[in-house]
Amino acid sequence: MNKKTIHRIIGAILAVLFVGEIVYSVNNTELATRSTGETIQIVHNPWDTEIASSTVLGLVLEEAGYNVNLVSVDNAIMFESISTGESDVMTAAWLPITHGSIIEEYEDDMVDLGPNLEGASTGIGVPSYMDVDSITDLDSQAEQTIIGIEPGAGAMIQTEAAMNNYDNLSDWELEAPSTGAMLASLDTAIQNEEEFVFVAWTPHWMFSEYDIKMLEDPDIVYGEAEDIYTFTRLGFAEDHPEANEIVDRFFWEIEDMESVTLAMQNGTDNRTAAQNWINENRETVDSWLEGVFE
Repeated sequence: MNKKTIHRIIGAILAVLFVGEIVYSVNNTELATRSTGETIQIVHNPWDTEIASSTVLGLVLEEAGYNVNLVSVDNAIMFESISTGESDVMTAAWLPITHGSIIEEYEDDMVDLGPNLEGASTGIGVPSYMDVDSITDLDSQAEQTIIGIEPGAGAMIQTEAAMNNYDNLSDWELEAPSTGAMLASLDTAIQNEEEFVFVAWTPHWMFSEYDIKMLEDPDIVYGEAEDIYTFTRLGFAEDHPEANEIVDRFFWEIEDMESVTLAMQNGTDNRTAAQNWINENRETVDSWLEGVFE
């Protein structure tokens, strides 16, 4: 199957997804002070972190008077939808590692607005009460088992590479249950003050919820820290210059994203969690909006 055929198939899938239940709106908030009559479509993958960033940005654009649709799809379709112009904005590109290979295919058909968050990282985590600070400190802890997430995830591939790289991990095993199962096991282990070694990444609400730490990676097997980038479709800046200015200014810290995802995890609905953050960080949000419509 050639590349053109694959793109046609993905395009057809997009057309179905965008008119189905997977499209949802952040309209009808009480924030809108003006109406542009324009609709901005933000696409994201189903990760909590990207739901948080997309919802916050969507509500800010809504405050500026735009109609906003949020679209949740998997990674490949997310990039495809920006490159084909099906969606306008995406704030979910982890670079240079996690989405590096995907971005190579689509970067000429998108506009890179730079990072919206800096310092994202992946590695091996442990509860802070464990007396280890580096991957090289691991020997017989936690029955020589690392609890991972879904098979094939980027963090799992990196962990397999780390186990091959560090001689002290040669006899260790990597389990691959699911993200939810790993987090449930982490919760139980911490409640019982048990040893627990797991695949970790930040931003994630687990670092706000639990007293945990990422082990040092002296050989940099997991790579340097990543940034999360914003991309728009070609022509978006020309079609929506004021919205593009807001999207381009969108930037927040790891602690901001983790506070929103933790609220979501604790049962607050996505939009309320995002709106609460906006209300509590008015100065930051105002800096994204300042002077845009003057």
